Amino acid sequence: MSKKGWFYTAFFVLLAVGFYFMLVKIIPGYNKRGVAPVSFVRPFSFSNQDGEKVTEKSVAGKVYVAEYFFTTCKGICPKMNNNMRMVYDALKDEKDFLILSHTCDPDTDSVQQMKKYADSMQVNTDKWIFLTGRKDSLYNMARISYTIDDPNDNLVSMEDDFMHSQLWALVDKNGDVRHIYDGLKESEVKKLIKDARRLLKDE
Repeated sequence: MSKKGWFYTAFFVLLAVGFYFMLVKIIPGYNKRGVAPVSFVRPFSFSNQDGEKVTEKSVAGKVYVAEYFFTTCKGICPKMNNNMRMVYDALKDEKDFLILSHTCDPDTDSVQQMKKYADSMQVNTDKWIFLTGRKDSLYNMARISYTIDDPNDNLVSMEDDFMHSQLWALVDKNGDVRHIYDGLKESEVKKLIKDARRLLKDE
């Protein structure tokens, strides 16, 4: 390429970079709009470990991570919730951060069972909330709102359906699902903590 060609190439690259930074300065939040939300949270109503109703209004304006587990699980759930404790320990002092742990086995995980499990975790249940409710409502939230399980997995009746996902959803203050993480991978858990801190700073 000739000297003239290099000059024009460098000129247009610098022009593009300058234009981008001008947009970032002039339009607040411009650099945060590049990635569209994965999904958004639909209305819900579940019971927490104390038998109190929790709805989408209860978490409005909060950044939270949603997961699904069941209290009698001997497989992935113990490791997953050990990893979730890393999230809890890192962010428990943030006033606008929550963890919502939904059961995927509400027939076993009554309010009383969730209370027993929550007590065994020895966490502040104002920050880490354990939810139970109707199976169809819980599963619809996982599949439609949080998108951590395939809606097509329910190929039979709800009675025979069973969901067991290691995926977590991170929700921003507007109720938008920003990202999905693998709760069994420490690298993704650390990324979630970093991403949550960024979302907590957003107005």
